[in-house]
Amino acid sequence: MKTMELVDATAPLAQYAKSLAGEPIVLTVNGEPVAALVAVDKADLESFALGTNPLFVALIEQSRARHKKEGGITSEEMRRKWAESAN
Repeated sequence: MKTMELVDATAPLAQYAKSLAGEPIVLTVNGEPVAALVAVDKADLESFALGTNPLFVALIEQSRARHKKEGGITSEEMRRKWAESAN
């Protein structure tokens, strides 16, 4: 991972994007990260937006923790319940 002070990032954005080579560039202010430029490979805009949304990520983590604690249901059981609710 490359890091760079924000005040030193004076080249055009396109130049930084071309230099990613699979690793992000993290911009810092006084050594603290404030932003990152990352390659988006094989992801559509919606998937990227959701995957970087803190509220969505928290919801997924909450769901995983609940599933681990309480268990879940099979997809077959879910289809059956959905079919029953549709009638």
